[in-house]
Amino acid sequence: MVKQNSATDTQTDRELVITRVFNAPRDLVFRVWTEPKHIEQWWGPKGFTTRVEAMDLRSGGKWRYVMCGPDGAEYPGSGVFREIVPPERIVTTDAFDEEFEQVTTIDLPSGAMVVTALFEDLSNQTRLILRIMHATVDDRRKHEAMGVIDGWNSSFDCLDEYLAAMAEVK
Repeated sequence: MVKQNSATDTQTDRELVITRVFNAPRDLVFRVWTEPKHIEQWWGPKGFTTRVEAMDLRSGGKWRYVMCGPDGAEYPGSGVFREIVPPERIVTTDAFDEEFEQVTTIDLPSGAMVVTALFEDLSNQTRLILRIMHATVDDRRKHEAMGVIDGWNSSFDCLDEYLAAMAEVK
């Protein structure tokens, strides 16, 4: 597991950026990021499971994931793909579904975010840069306050473990 570059860097007042290097080739990281059978194995913070309810991987296509907490609470999110350039980049909207608001008292960001996942080829490793752009500075602050940075880093830890397990199977 490579944790270098795992620091969070706020690039603008409305943006969060999280970077991680994975010990796996870019094609594989892109595949486990985009295929439901893989997403359900690692997406979400440690202790959560995820159900992929929709995944139409094309520009204009919709996605919907439901993260299930250890206590059984469900946290749905959805979006629309804006751009897909395999295996380099995915740009999508990301919003908390109405049901998400029913299971939390957290002050959620009011608007949809635009998330850009950049997959950089480093030979047998991949640098993933996740850029989360918010509609307002206040939305970025709310998102950060609810633990998005720790949540993504925990998800990336799960992805590290999943990629390592896949390498062992070969």
